[in-house]
Amino acid sequence: MIEIQYDDDASADFKLAILALREAEVRPEVNIVQIESPQHLARHSLAFSCDVDAESTSAKIDLGTGRFVLLWDDLPQDNWTGNFRVICFAKSPLETDIGFNDESSDLAWAWLTEAFEKRQAEISAEAGTTTRVISVGHGSIANQKHHAELELRASWCPTGSNFAAHIEAWQDLICMMSGYSLHGEDVPDIERRA
Repeated sequence: MIEIQYDDDASADFKLAILALREAEVRPEVNIVQIESPQHLARHSLAFSCDVDAESTSAKIDLGTGRFVLLWDDLPQDNWTGNFRVICFAKSPLETDIGFNDESSDLAWAWLTEAFEKRQAEISAEAGTTTRVISVGHGSIANQKHHAELELRASWCPTGSNFAAHIEAWQDLICMMSGYSLHGEDVPDIERRA
């Protein structure tokens, strides 16, 4: 269960979404906490951060992080198909050899899509961008190991009333980007550094 604080003056629809979000299953590998919401994006908003817990496993796991924002407005905004919109961000270190592979840009989106299916999250008007960051040292830090990160920024309109499925899919994405399986086994899907 997720602890959520909200404005008592929130619309009835937004309050129902909050009740559903509170019931979301939180994976043991992560810590999810409510954070300050961005202002002026919509009439109502809630925001959460998610970080992979380093203490959750004995395996070498790349620690992912992310942000999730649920927006609600009286009238759907441009590119919205309803009154709700989710904006999310997920980032994790990535094996450098995978980071140099052009196909790695498609991994995060494929993982998010798979997480939506697993959690039965109904969506519309989905959009996103994937960014690969490759860091290579030069000069006095030329001996520093190459470093890669994978980031996904995505948004979509939740359809139906199962809002918990959306935050569950987001945390599944962060876990998969960090080397956990979709189903939560304590065995990484991608072979990690020794």
